[in-house]
Amino acid sequence: MTLQFFATTPKALEGILTDELRSFGITEFKATTAGVAFSGDLEMAYRVCLWSRVANRVLLVLSAFEVRSQDDLYRAIQAINWFEHFGAEDTFAVSFSSKNSTVITNSHFGALKVKDAIVDQMRDKFGVRPSINIERPNLRINIHLNGEKADLSLDLSGESLHRRGYRDVSIEAPMKENLAAAMLLRCGWAKLAAEGKSLLDPMCGSGTLLLEGAMIAADVAPALGRDYFGFLGWKKHDAECWQNLRRDAEWRKIVGMKKLPMIVGFDKNKNTVNTALAHVENAGFKGKIHIERRDILDAKPPESWEKGLVVCNPPYGERLGDEAETAILYEQFGQTLRTNFVGWQAALIISNPELGFRLGIRSHKPITLFNGALECRLLRLSIEEKAFFVPKERTVEQRAEQIMEATQLHEAAEIEDETPAEPAPMFANRLQKNLKKLSKWAKQNQVFAYRVYDADLPEYAVAVDIYHSDKTWVNVQEYQSPKSVDQQKADSRLVSLLAEIPSVLNVPKAQVLLKIRRKQRNTDQYEKQAESGVFHEIIEGGCRLLVNFDDYLDTGIFLDHRPIRLKIQNEAKGKRFLNLFAYTGSATVHAAVGGATVTTTVDMSNTYLQWAKNNLALNSTVGRHEFIQADCVEWLANEAKSASRQYDLIFLDPPTFSNSKKMDDVFDVQRDYIQLIQNSAKLLTPDGKLYFSTNFRKFKFDASEFGGFKITDITAQTIPEDFSRDMKIHYCWQITKK
Repeated sequence: MTLQFFATTPKALEGILTDELRSFGITEFKATTAGVAFSGDLEMAYRVCLWSRVANRVLLVLSAFEVRSQDDLYRAIQAINWFEHFGAEDTFAVSFSSKNSTVITNSHFGALKVKDAIVDQMRDKFGVRPSINIERPNLRINIHLNGEKADLSLDLSGESLHRRGYRDVSIEAPMKENLAAAMLLRCGWAKLAAEGKSLLDPMCGSGTLLLEGAMIAADVAPALGRDYFGFLGWKKHDAECWQNLRRDAEWRKIVGMKKLPMIVGFDKNKNTVNTALAHVENAGFKGKIHIERRDILDAKPPESWEKGLVVCNPPYGERLGDEAETAILYEQFGQTLRTNFVGWQAALIISNPELGFRLGIRSHKPITLFNGALECRLLRLSIEEKAFFVPKERTVEQRAEQIMEATQLHEAAEIEDETPAEPAPMFANRLQKNLKKLSKWAKQNQVFAYRVYDADLPEYAVAVDIYHSDKTWVNVQEYQSPKSVDQQKADSRLVSLLAEIPSVLNVPKAQVLLKIRRKQRNTDQYEKQAESGVFHEIIEGGCRLLVNFDDYLDTGIFLDHRPIRLKIQNEAKGKRFLNLFAYTGSATVHAAVGGATVTTTVDMSNTYLQWAKNNLALNSTVGRHEFIQADCVEWLANEAKSASRQYDLIFLDPPTFSNSKKMDDVFDVQRDYIQLIQNSAKLLTPDGKLYFSTNFRKFKFDASEFGGFKITDITAQTIPEDFSRDMKIHYCWQITKK
């Protein structure tokens, strides 16, 4: 019997999934974004579940129908005889997604509507209703609504197929298994393995790339170690067919394990090495994959190894608080490759092209992949002398100094190559227009520090902030241009706009400062740029706050958070306030000035905690105020265990990524926000409020993870007038207990 299926996969892996389906003998298929539709019998669907290395889910399509009202959805679900698929005593779960629909925009509501239709049908027939099981139901039902068209499917995989069963579920890894497999497949590892070539990951982490590489080399079905699939509790499950496929896979594994090539992993972290070894044992490769503790500079293969593939997922630029440290790591990696691995192939996934440049090895055409929501590039390298080069470039600090020197010495007509700098009348006109509107708004609302320009014109990609303090200061931040933009032209434009700013804003040139902001960075505020130690005082909502224009990339206050700070100030009277990832403590000052009886300020940096103390000392406040130097993630986890501390108001504004030397683990807000919020909520009084904010532009908030809480998106309320041109500057939610 021919059935219709849809296999989902991460974006950009559709081609690899299509090749897999073709290799399984599937002839009718159609690739779309993030998936491939195909036809076949049930055995073929089982084969995809067992053998696909890149698929996430395999869906059996039951029906397609139009949804022009909520009743249409209910009736279409009730039209299915659900007793054919599972019994009233069984459990089920519903996954609902909606796109371009005006009828049902809330996925949670859509799932409830589907659940009600199924439960009502079962109860009417048998007088018994089935139960919901979110984790491992007997049957998982999937509905995708696009406009007015809905597709109803059974999820045969049950849970994402990237979960192979060998990883400790309590340990988060920076790369999912199917992305690791895709990397290896795109690099031709299957062919290299068949030729007996070696595989080495010099920064192996928890061992994902090594294990996926071993399964490819040994012809091991990636899902052979799983004990749960969505079809196992399905009434129409063909157990005999499934067992036959498993027996065949077991036999192929026995044969394949005998021809496994050399597979080795290094990592400098002892705990990570132990984790990788545990995963190797869980996957059945104990004694077949060698892992040891070794630094990247010491990575060297014995002469007896067959030259093969060096593959790794090194830290991205976003994960390290110090860009110089990141650059050094990549330079060391490049040095190791050029010295010890000539004749090998190499592959790594990066998000910042500048880091790939640091390797000093020319790559083949990069391939776009997505690690979660983060767009990345897969670099493939042939380690041979003709591909080697020595990276030479100015640092951003050197460039900023040269540009400011050229501007302030009236040498705007030439930059390094003596290219004349063009006037910037378009920029000047836009800046003047913005100033006219925003200066009036700022005066009416007593705002003394605000953004007057934010890359309004693509040719002039800078942010311009005005600070009224002892003098009027202008802080200019250039968004670093991509490699495709001619650097000399970018320099010339920057000098031109810097020459326009003093006259348009009526400030002396000496009071215009320049910083160059790198792409995809969230911890730049922690980077020391200079040692001036000069602070200036600004006023915000009656609060006195210190800013510094010289020593750090950020000034000590995030202007886009002004509304949420004022909101905290208005709500703080008589409250106990907790400020997490506090930076310079500006939110604490607002709470204290607003009348908070207790404030607790937690940050990992002693420098910024002292800054926060100095901020508070400028203001007349009452109450008890404590400052705690700690890793907020670890501190929260410990405090949540006893919940002895209780707060009426909590502000949680974590970084996007962090890999500080003071932290044991990498922090990723998209991965870790659920635990972070749950731990924070344990410190919340019954009537308390938790404000969670993030500046990660691609952030996705799943409210379904927080049962028992009321989640309110207040982003629009917290975007100030001077940032209204960019509504994605941050996201903000109010969280209260139901």
